[in-house]
Amino acid sequence: MEKQKATRPKERRNGLQTEFGKIVKEKRLVLGLSQEKLAEIAGMHFTYVSSVERGERNISLVNIAKFAKALECSMKDFMPF
Repeated sequence: MEKQKATRPKERRNGLQTEFGKIVKEKRLVLGLSQEKLAEIAGMHFTYVSSVERGERNISLVNIAKFAKALECSMKDFMPF
């Protein structure tokens, strides 16, 4: 028998993740930071920052706190509601 591959959904975004990502990107751009520089300051990989900005990550509270510190804002500033 042939082994079936596990499939991941093509669309990994939801509305809240997408809005969160937009806010992160806006704040990063206001500070004049590249994704690479933000990643360095926050202690993350730049591909992670990119995937967050695209709304592809269900980000943890710990990482929200890292973004807030790196972007000089409060965690609540990322919430779109």
